[in-house]
Amino acid sequence: MSARAEQFFTKNHNALPTMPEVASRLLKSFDDENISLAAIAELVGKDSTLSAKVLRLANSAHYSPSHNVATLQDAAHALGMDKLRNLSLAACISGAFPVVAGLDRALFWRHGIMTAGYARVLARVLQLDADTAYLAGLMLRTGQLLMAMSEPAMVADVEAHAAEPGSRFSLEMHRFGCTHADVTAVLAQRWHFPDKMVEAFKDANTPLEIKPFSLMAAVLHLAEVLADAAEHHDDPVQAMQVAVPELLEHLHLDLDFLRSKIEAAGDLGADVDSLLQ
Repeated sequence: MSARAEQFFTKNHNALPTMPEVASRLLKSFDDENISLAAIAELVGKDSTLSAKVLRLANSAHYSPSHNVATLQDAAHALGMDKLRNLSLAACISGAFPVVAGLDRALFWRHGIMTAGYARVLARVLQLDADTAYLAGLMLRTGQLLMAMSEPAMVADVEAHAAEPGSRFSLEMHRFGCTHADVTAVLAQRWHFPDKMVEAFKDANTPLEIKPFSLMAAVLHLAEVLADAAEHHDDPVQAMQVAVPELLEHLHLDLDFLRSKIEAAGDLGADVDSLLQ
């Protein structure tokens, strides 16, 4: 691990977030091929705050329910297995982190949920596990929260200058000597995430420079570029072509096909308000 990234944990030792119990059990459920929708709903139901968020989400206009969703079981059926589990994880993880100076909480988590959604789209196109990609995309920028606990002014300065999609990585490397992805890798290791995911975080800054090549790291880098582009209302494919042309060439992506999948996904940050309330 990067020694510089480790320093953010030393400085914030008493304020470090812990993996919520429900999130930990949801994470383990990815390895259970026989897990049922009812079992996931039962697990979510063990946390009253999370249950309330899921109910609020299921009743939101985004999901256009034909009737009022009154129970967690109804919410589970309205959302489906993947969305119930992924959005519950998003609510758990976002709730584990404190509000910090230098970052707008709503904008930060909207970006995180968009990154997760784009990671899922890219994973499906590139034949990676979509659930793992969603979780990794959601986690990718969490290291920046720990950086902001120590250096709020410097993190705010990075955000003020990160106008170009994908530029956050290089801005942070110049100012801190590490990136948010490096710090996330340390956090993911401490939260006992799978080793492959920890490595993907470590490699996400410059995926083409790492041997052997990590497809998940490439997906994470591209997903953040796409989330940045969406935040700035830039054309997503054009943003990738400008920010990471060599990576696109390496992956041999059909950009017209990818654009169609991105457009079909719609507003990937639409859930954030319900999750943060």
